[in-house]
Amino acid sequence: MAGLSPLFRPASIAIVGASQDVAKIGGRPLQLLRTLGYGGAIYPVNSRGGEVQGVRAYTSMAELPQPADLALIAVPASGAAGAIEACGAAGTRTAVVFTSGFAETGTAGEQLQAELKATARRCGVRVLGPNCLGAMSFPDRAFATFSIALQSGAVNPGAIGIVSQSGNIGAYLLLLARERGIGLSRWVATGNECDIDVADCLEWMATDPQTRVILCCLETCRDADRLTAAFEAARRADKPVIVLKAGASAVGQAAARSHTGALAGSDAVFDAVFRQFGVVRAGGIEELLDIGQAVADLPGGLPRGNRLGVYTLSGGFGVLAADAATAMGLDMPALTPETQQQILERVPFAGARNPVDATAHVTGQPELFERTLDIVLRDPTIDTLLVFLTSSPYVERLRLNFENAFRNLRRRYPDRLIVVSAHGPEDFVARLRAERYVVVDGVDRACKVIAALVRLGCYLKRMPAGGPAAPSAVAPPRVRDGDERSAKQLIAQWGIPVVADRLAATADAAVDAAAALGFPVALKIASTDIAHKTEVGGVALELRTPADVRHAFDTMMAGVRKRAAAARIDGVLVSPMVTQGIETILGVTRDSIFGPVVMFGLGGVYAEVLNDVTFRRAPFDDDEALRMIRELRSFPVLDGARGRPRADLPALAAALAALSRLAAAGSDTIAEIDVNPFVVLPEGKGAVALDALVVPR
Repeated sequence: MAGLSPLFRPASIAIVGASQDVAKIGGRPLQLLRTLGYGGAIYPVNSRGGEVQGVRAYTSMAELPQPADLALIAVPASGAAGAIEACGAAGTRTAVVFTSGFAETGTAGEQLQAELKATARRCGVRVLGPNCLGAMSFPDRAFATFSIALQSGAVNPGAIGIVSQSGNIGAYLLLLARERGIGLSRWVATGNECDIDVADCLEWMATDPQTRVILCCLETCRDADRLTAAFEAARRADKPVIVLKAGASAVGQAAARSHTGALAGSDAVFDAVFRQFGVVRAGGIEELLDIGQAVADLPGGLPRGNRLGVYTLSGGFGVLAADAATAMGLDMPALTPETQQQILERVPFAGARNPVDATAHVTGQPELFERTLDIVLRDPTIDTLLVFLTSSPYVERLRLNFENAFRNLRRRYPDRLIVVSAHGPEDFVARLRAERYVVVDGVDRACKVIAALVRLGCYLKRMPAGGPAAPSAVAPPRVRDGDERSAKQLIAQWGIPVVADRLAATADAAVDAAAALGFPVALKIASTDIAHKTEVGGVALELRTPADVRHAFDTMMAGVRKRAAAARIDGVLVSPMVTQGIETILGVTRDSIFGPVVMFGLGGVYAEVLNDVTFRRAPFDDDEALRMIRELRSFPVLDGARGRPRADLPALAAALAALSRLAAAGSDTIAEIDVNPFVVLPEGKGAVALDALVVPR
């Protein structure tokens, strides 16, 4: 974070390439600083000297009366490195390079950017950009930008910080915030990120007392370790991070020999990393701002749980709310019999269960509206109350009644989270927000915001997402490519239980192995050249007698030699059959951004046909593994659905965490791991890998 305080809280600003023309990137920053109330010293730097826009100009950085905290560089790309060198020589340690024409333009631009980066490092100057829109600090009125989004005035100071890689998306978000009357603390667009990146800015805002919630517009990640560390810093500071992630790039070439690689996808990995490190992902710009505004307006803390109560003046809106809440994973429990009775005593024809349909009748009796809301708020079964007013606030008489009721309720429930969905006049919405109500227009939008707040509440309660570090002194052994037996030996060394097996080169040896291990048994072809054994007839199951084993051995050998004539065959692996449990898939693949990631899914159609899999960045601990397991849509299968035995979830979590440690330690030597099937036995009986594949890097 070194050098970022001058970026957001500069006591003085130099503008290198300052221009008289306010339409140019060297002219607009000076105009904005002067007209929007910046109180620090401004030093225009222009080779001609004199005055620029009525402010004394200096011919060089060396001529300044004192070192500037921050320099804004608005010179051609070819001169940017020289400008940074001049900053360093003059004692200015932080700069914003607005200029484009760098890495975004191709090879020549990449070379210019490399020169700029090397110069900045040599001179000890932190650089934001190049090709960026700059930074803004609303409490300090410091506008290190040329953005036209400020031409109509600045946003009021507030609690929301914005970090965006895209200048245009960030500027649009700023305009929306101003239209809604939302206050901002800091704003930054990082551009090409030759030095200062999104992670730097996130981490700095995590320490900023004027920022309570951080909105991030992310296109890619250049340093996964720094980004996840910044997410953790924000969580330790109890500052929610909401991300809008644009774009989806490929994880890399899916390994032809592994289920895991085929099931991975970089956007899915980003999703998993956000969940793992306590970040909520928004579905669009408006949703991003909805959630950020809600967090900034919270009267107390985040929701204690996901139990939602709904109060409407229309039964139809109650049904819509129930559908939307359920889709968002919110629980809508029935209110207590006492609560329902109290509501019906006052409004006999109301729907009192949840959602509560108080009907339009209560709008004509202000005390009845307030009283029935008060009854619902006292019910112990709900964590959050959602109130639908529809368009009623446009009627002045009703609007005044609502305002009075909400004012009284806030006095009685100062910390209670109450979300109001109302399509009403701006002044009405502003007054509700001033009373610390979260106001969201629309059924779906309101439920999405509440669900996001619930997730944030869960995230901030959790321990840090990183698990135990992989032992640096223990290097995973290299394995023979495609050798199942050595792959199982490797994962067993790292704490993942595997089924016993014996290698048999002849039918007699296979029979002897089966007798020693105990019937029934399975035979699998042993060959480093055959990854998917079933495709060549290399698997035989439920062999219950020596004769079964002998026949299966002979048949398998003949069939495999016919279907895979060039394959080297060592014999067969003989293993006891595992007849109980639920088949799952555990895997490791290598993401181009986040490195080794662990994949988990149920076996069969659940993973490959339904694409019901989940990911985590390695390493992580058992608690994170349990959260990972519970994310599957098919989790009820593991949890004892329809009277089935509950699976041994602790054993499964321990195996996933162990696999994550192996993945982290083998980051440089292992490309993929496929543990399939991994059978999870009934509760208390453990879990076991039946097959494994390790693909070296």
